[in-house]
Amino acid sequence: MFYIKKQVLVIGLGRFGSSLAITLEKQGCEVLAIDEKIENTESVADYVTQAIQMDITDQKNFDLIGASNFDIAVVSAGIAQSASVIATLMCKEAGIPIVVAKANSELHAKILFKIGADKVVFPERDMGIKLGHSLASQSVLDLIQMTEEYSLIEIIAPKPWVGKSLTELDLRKEYGVNIVATKTEHGKFSIPMATCMINEGDVLVIIGDTNSLSKIEKL
Repeated sequence: MFYIKKQVLVIGLGRFGSSLAITLEKQGCEVLAIDEKIENTESVADYVTQAIQMDITDQKNFDLIGASNFDIAVVSAGIAQSASVIATLMCKEAGIPIVVAKANSELHAKILFKIGADKVVFPERDMGIKLGHSLASQSVLDLIQMTEEYSLIEIIAPKPWVGKSLTELDLRKEYGVNIVATKTEHGKFSIPMATCMINEGDVLVIIGDTNSLSKIEKL
């Protein structure tokens, strides 16, 4: 059985784009990283499959990279909004199956979605939300915002839940959330059954809407 590496195009090599490109390469992807600034491409050249300095919004340049061969494109540009919009549109028109774009504002995000971006991210905003949760509650280890309304949190089991089973807690009825995974303090990871007992020190991965998760964070 052969493993086919994903081909990923990363456009824009600011702090977000460069760290993303390097991480994707480490995860087994083949990454082509592009930026207008030579110093940015040089900073990642040793860590990705290929790094090229060019203006990707120039159609002639774009045609040279064979964009249709990529599985994913990430427009992480720390460039002008107009340039990120053009790059996103070009990636979609080239037929790249998944195009992820970084937005700097809600209006920017709306435009990116309108022209076909499959996913829009707000790295600075999302990091602010995550940090806010972790600072406000010592029990919150991580937070992933899935949509505007729903998130996943990784949380140390609240004391009132310790020694009780999921059936007893009935969290769906009580809070409108579900525990999708548990990890013991010894590192054992599992998908819990209804009879699963919550022990002190367990880490719980919970999905729910923002209001429900906020109530749990305060326990």
